Amino acid sequence: MRRKKDIKHFRDLEVYRRAFEAAMAIFQMTKEFPAEEKYSLVDQIRRASRSVCANIAEAWRKRRYIAVFKNKMTDSMQEASETQCWLEFSQACHYVEDTTFNNLDDEYEQIIAMLNSMERNADKFCF
Repeated sequence: MRRKKDIKHFRDLEVYRRAFEAAMAIFQMTKEFPAEEKYSLVDQIRRASRSVCANIAEAWRKRRYIAVFKNKMTDSMQEASETQCWLEFSQACHYVEDTTFNNLDDEYEQIIAMLNSMERNADKFCF
């Protein structure tokens, strides 16, 4: 992760970039899902994965309020966990190969760990 003084925008955060890349991988992956999943599984997993990024962006703009920053980090972790849940359904329905599931699930575990660290060390990000 970059030093605080090098971070000017939420897009400079490694966790944001990784969450964005994971959400885009999910977007591409779900293009191949069956049509009957368009308004259920596809919508849910895309929404949850994108919400991870949105909550990071919101948290960055709320750095003045440490409690709000922490809350947005928690929201982002919840959305990441929800994404993992939808990934598991995707695997169980055989829409996703085991390797793809494992890679994305591992990536979300790392994203959650980074978010958790940011929440625990909120004073380093807030002012």
